This record gives sequence, structure tokens and C-alpha cells, in this order.
Amino acid sequence: MINRMLGAAMLKVGTYEEVEADTKATVQAMLVVAIVALATGLGTLATGGVKGLVGGFVVGLLGWALWAWLTFIIGTTLFKTPETKANWGEMARVLGFAQAPGVLRVLGSIPGVGPAIFFIVSVWQLAAMVIAVRQGLDYTSTWRAIGVVVVGFIPYAVLMIVLSLLISPTPGAAQ
Repeated sequence: MINRMLGAAMLKVGTYEEVEADTKATVQAMLVVAIVALATGLGTLATGGVKGLVGGFVVGLLGWALWAWLTFIIGTTLFKTPETKANWGEMARVLGFAQAPGVLRVLGSIPGVGPAIFFIVSVWQLAAMVIAVRQGLDYTSTWRAIGVVVVGFIPYAVLMIVLSLLISPTPGAAQ
């Protein structure tokens, strides 16, 4: 699993193809998401506290499942090509491993550079996500994969904001 995480983080196409084909790697992908959610929570512990850590963990896992579903639906309908063949499990696996660079978010608590680390890691994860979508949906065009990511991000972001508010409402809000 660690070798796959490193391969995914290094944006190796072969790693994504391997994970896509390995039906037993779905649990590994979920573990990657859980590790990244934990690293993110630890990186924001100073500002989010334990409640943020737990809420972020839950939102991370639910977000992964939602993102896999959205990219699967969008990629196999709106952006489908004759070569496109995929299922939710394949998308869940490749997108789970695409989160691997997020392990570095644990460094987000470093004063002064924490926000920059979060930003750099987010861009890195976005690049990994595009490669994961391209390979998971058997596209030959990176632009098509970018299209799926951009179109899918809008409903994903809205749903994640709503989910975050439901799990961890702001202090003083009516509950």
C-alpha cells in the first residue's frame, strides 16, 4: 500500500492503472483516505480542535465516496468516449490513492508555512486527481479528465459545505 501511495503521489500512471484493476484495493484506497483525513485533522488541530479532527475524518470519508460517484456519473455520461469503461469501485480506488499527497497536510500546523503547505498539497492532489480520472475512465485526453474534475467539483463543493455544516455547525448557530 505504501508503494502505491508513493507511486500515486509521484503521479505515476502505472500505479493508477494497477489500482484501478485491483478490485481488492478498494479497502486500501479507503485507508489512504482515512490516513489523509487524519493527517489533515492533525494539521488543523490547533484551529479546529478535536471536534474538527473527528468531523474532518467523517467528512473526508464521505467526501471520497461522493467524489467517486460524481466523477463516475459525469465521466461515463457527459464526457464519455467510445473507450470509456468504468465502475464506481474503479473510480473510488484511483481517487482514494490520488489523495496520497494529502499525508503532508499533517505539516499544516507549522507556524508561518502551514497555509502554504496546505495550498501546495491541494494543488498536488488536484493534479493527482486529474490523472486518476483520466486513467480510471480510460481517457486518452487529459483535457477531458480536467473537464470531469471541473464539472464535478461544483456540486461536490456545495454538498461538502452542507455536510460540513451538518457535522460541525459553527459556534453559536441554532442547533
